[in-house]
Amino acid sequence: MACKTYLVEDSSVIRENLVGFLEEVTEAQVVACAASENEAVAWLKAHRDEWELAIVDLFLVQGNGFGVIKACRDRGANQQVIVLTNYATTDMRERSEALGVDAFFDKSAELDQLVDWFASRHSPRH
Repeated sequence: MACKTYLVEDSSVIRENLVGFLEEVTEAQVVACAASENEAVAWLKAHRDEWELAIVDLFLVQGNGFGVIKACRDRGANQQVIVLTNYATTDMRERSEALGVDAFFDKSAELDQLVDWFASRHSPRH
């Protein structure tokens, strides 16, 4: 069964490539996307139970991923939040972890680890 995934990414090119990558290589089914903090937070509030995984970039068109992560604090036990960013500094990792993310990945260097993380949490397709 596909994992209902919400993608928060400001670059339309990266967003399009990630949707294809995630749906082809993992069990993700991207149910919606946002490019800004306000858009993402509004969608999350309106669709509280309609996602299982939120993948959040930290730098967005408006606002930032930290605001999106904060909006996910009261998520259900079956919902996870991960960061996927090009700004994978120690400070960004620590700030994200302090806000309660389930995992943190460098967009340019850790896609294999993201796939491994996903596979460890979701059963493979049959």
